[in-house]
Amino acid sequence: MKDILEALEERRAEARLGGGEKRIAAQHAKGKLTARERLDVLLDAGSFEEFDMFVKHRSTDFGMEESRPAGDGVVTGWGTINGRMVYVFSQDFTVFGGSLSETHAQKICKIMDMAMQNGAPVIGLNDSGGARIQEGVASLAGYADVFQKNVLASGVVPQISVIMGPCAGGAVYSPAMTDFIYMVRDSSYMFVTGPDVVKTVTNEVVTAEELGGAGTHTRKSSVADGAFENDVEALIEIRRLFDFLPLNNREKPPVRPFFDDPARVESSLDTLIPDNPNLPYDMKELILKIADEGDFFEVQADYAKNILIGFIRLEGTTVGVVANQPMVLAGCLDIDSSRKAARFVRFCDAFEIPILTLVDVPGFLPGTSQEYGGVIKHGAKLLFAYGEATVPKVTVITRKAYGGAYDVMASKHLRGDFNYAWPTAQIAVMGAKGAVEILYRSELGDPEKIAARTAEYEERFANPFVAAEKGFIDEVIQPHSTRRRVARAFASLRGKKLANPWKKHDNIPL
Repeated sequence: MKDILEALEERRAEARLGGGEKRIAAQHAKGKLTARERLDVLLDAGSFEEFDMFVKHRSTDFGMEESRPAGDGVVTGWGTINGRMVYVFSQDFTVFGGSLSETHAQKICKIMDMAMQNGAPVIGLNDSGGARIQEGVASLAGYADVFQKNVLASGVVPQISVIMGPCAGGAVYSPAMTDFIYMVRDSSYMFVTGPDVVKTVTNEVVTAEELGGAGTHTRKSSVADGAFENDVEALIEIRRLFDFLPLNNREKPPVRPFFDDPARVESSLDTLIPDNPNLPYDMKELILKIADEGDFFEVQADYAKNILIGFIRLEGTTVGVVANQPMVLAGCLDIDSSRKAARFVRFCDAFEIPILTLVDVPGFLPGTSQEYGGVIKHGAKLLFAYGEATVPKVTVITRKAYGGAYDVMASKHLRGDFNYAWPTAQIAVMGAKGAVEILYRSELGDPEKIAARTAEYEERFANPFVAAEKGFIDEVIQPHSTRRRVARAFASLRGKKLANPWKKHDNIPL
């Protein structure tokens, strides 16, 4: 018996070495952790339970039968993050460059099936050279199997992808279908076709970093939700994100202990809005002052900065925040910000996370590039997302809410539950200057008359009371009491039940 146990330990030790000491050293030399070291950082100490440690590939082409390492380039299993269950897979670049084979894919599919059956999120740590060429179509079939699991798991359990190395070709589509994608600066990249193929086909000369590095995907393409300096920081932040998320679509968001008075008064908010309506201010200040302990986990911070999205807690419970940012493009909605916010709203709705919307929006960004780019259809995505959401929705209008953008930003008319406004709110079809130029076109030659008309329009509409008279605003609140009012609103909505008409699925304007 002792011999058998020793043999088992020897097999395990060999499997844990992956591609061997030499390749592990090469991984470390690049500033990267190995697949197993990453799981040690991500998961609670001693919580990891591994599956399929001894699985080997079955390929016999191109001399592959001579090298059959245990585990086949991916470590799979489950563990806990702060005591809550999570399924994980971590690709091992030291084994065939982490390339995906038929058995590699089967290991990933197995834990995704278990995640859906048991109602726990999936976190994938991607570090792979792509499809294993020696296996040909079997490898491609493996990718498609993983893609199908991503689709079925979408909206059932949260899926998080961390790109910690190369991710090319078909490999990029699995992360693209997950809820969140994070990258590591200078050591990870994503692209469908690499720099060499790009040069051959289009004659463009581009580096891997320019084509698909973290900077490209966090600032330009919006493929990634964020990027971190190294493997350890990335994994620690993923633990932090995980703490905000429910385990599945049938559970409420987690409730954490909190040490912040829900009735806390923030007097500084009474002077947040400048006297000049054209001056910007930082909406992030309001978010931090509403949140428990000033903790805000921002998502896609480097993309479409005219809108802010992310998670806070109120009375210990997760709340999704969508907020216009007057510091960028005056807070206008455009194609990029609409897409960014719409996807976030849909994620929150899928996982029963209440949504707080902070509004200061002068309208949609005008211009030919926006119209030619389809701002109508992209803006409709955000409108659609808010309209279909059945979770608790609380809206606070701080300053401007003009035109169609007023409707889009979780207005009462899109089934907003609590719609508050500060006394500084201005709710109108458009700004005073533009409105007067249309209403009193015949008087445009007389600057004094126009100035008087503008002042009259501002007095009529540069306040929240017209909307409040019609019941479109539930209450005009003091800025300093915003945290208390919002916290109480969400507390009163904990038992909310609302269902949309039966349908197979909707047809969002993609």
